[in-house]
Amino acid sequence: MKRWLLLVGVWAFLAIFLLYPLFRVAGDAFVVQGSDGVVFTLEYFRLVFANELYRLCFANSLVIGLGATAGALIIALPLVMLFRRIDFPCRRPLEVALLAPIILPPFVGAIGIKHFFARFGSINLLLGEWGLISLKDPPDWFGDGGLGGVILMQALHLFPILYLGLSAAVANVDPSLREAAAGLGAGPWRTFRTVTLPLLAPGVFAGCSIVFVSAFTDLGTPLIFDCNATVPTQIFLASSEASSSPVASALVMLTLVAVMVLFFAGRAWGEAGSCEMSGRAGGAVAMTRWRGLGGWLVTAAVCALLGVALLPHAGVALNSIAGKWFFTAFPTELTGAFYAEVFRDELTVSSVRNSLVYSLCSAGLDMVLGVAIAWLLARGRIPGRVALDAVVMMPLALPGLVLAFGYLVSFNVDVPWLNPRTNPTLLLVVSYAVRRLPFIVRAAYAGFRQLSPSFEEASMNLGASPRKTLIKITLPLIAANLVAGGILVFSFAMLEVSDSLILAMELRFAPITKGIYELVGRPQPEAAAVACALGVLAMGLLAAGLCAASRLMGRSLGELFRA
Repeated sequence: MKRWLLLVGVWAFLAIFLLYPLFRVAGDAFVVQGSDGVVFTLEYFRLVFANELYRLCFANSLVIGLGATAGALIIALPLVMLFRRIDFPCRRPLEVALLAPIILPPFVGAIGIKHFFARFGSINLLLGEWGLISLKDPPDWFGDGGLGGVILMQALHLFPILYLGLSAAVANVDPSLREAAAGLGAGPWRTFRTVTLPLLAPGVFAGCSIVFVSAFTDLGTPLIFDCNATVPTQIFLASSEASSSPVASALVMLTLVAVMVLFFAGRAWGEAGSCEMSGRAGGAVAMTRWRGLGGWLVTAAVCALLGVALLPHAGVALNSIAGKWFFTAFPTELTGAFYAEVFRDELTVSSVRNSLVYSLCSAGLDMVLGVAIAWLLARGRIPGRVALDAVVMMPLALPGLVLAFGYLVSFNVDVPWLNPRTNPTLLLVVSYAVRRLPFIVRAAYAGFRQLSPSFEEASMNLGASPRKTLIKITLPLIAANLVAGGILVFSFAMLEVSDSLILAMELRFAPITKGIYELVGRPQPEAAAVACALGVLAMGLLAAGLCAASRLMGRSLGELFRA
């Protein structure tokens, strides 16, 4: 009986806070209340396509998604082949360092990189000093409307995810297939093009689909670059209205449909263009050992690429300590005053406090839900296990701004603590928890699968109830998995962007990311530096959380991000 009550409770939560908001947005987009009752309509979608601005937004978002995916692939694919084929000096620490771009949200990094690539930023000033360009009309590296800057930030932020996916795919390629191709006279390039690349197609698709969806639906980076002609920014602007219009709901549904269509089209391409192996890799990959000048040149090249990838981080760090940085390539004065201001400014103090509360509550909620769902999947003999597992994993592919907009539409009611327009605390906690629920479910599920049921059976044979067995036996034995999953939930919730920007409409409820966004919009020149100081502190917190989670789970840091 308790098992069924638990199952009903889990499904009720998922129905209210995951499925219902999506159905509500779809209902507002597809139906209209007429004189004859509720009528199905496509009129709102026609209005979206008839709007020139919306057409431009979809075109720009598509360019951002494709450009970021192409850029990430251009960076990641050569790196994968290099790290999996050549053993060069400092290879292992450099491979770990390649994951560093993940720990800084791209919209925070955009604040830092603007100081380098602005028209009178560090790059142009250095080139002007060297006589390579004229400072009377310096080049605009970001392109018209900041579109180039958004693409650059997304590519630099997301290429590690693609690198990890491709690394796993390369590890599963049987080396004997390449050896057979070489034995038949194929050169290295032809072997890569006709053997290796087709076998990597599913891995390329998996990584590219994640990169594309992330770049297409990113909200924060276009806002920082003042690139308002994108789909996410228009959804954000629509969400700030007093009441969400059906046209905005239609725009959200088109975003969700576009992402899903492109996702499944990419998978079909990957499956159609891939070749299957009879089994896993048949042996260890033979690596070429480079330890002379050639090896150190490879190390230098990787370090140079890593330096470019970490420019946003460097820009944020420099801005946070730059006492004076005006029309010079680098700061002329350094100060720690902006870090002190973080702990004095009313907005930053409240945003840090709010984020701590939201993140801790969301981690606790995910702990309860994750253990319950994982136990039902691993131990409970219940109907609909596949459906439950699929719904729980849905947030991994669901854009955060879609879910946040769904909350605005669904809970615009006369209940102050439930309506995000009056008090978003509950829905911010729930949205953070729902977005990261797959992490804790997978961590707990892995713990249940690794734990033999005989321990629980022995406890119950000695008279302990299922509840006491869970508390005294099961949970202590999988505690490391749960704590690691909880740390991941807490760390990522601290820097959640889309949910925070959309749901936290009043500054007194603003979390860290909303606080950073508001600081950047202030006219005072030191406000951006305070925002960067807050970003550095948040970046350090996320890095520490990821390292702690990897140690507790006994896995490398990269494995935490594998799809």
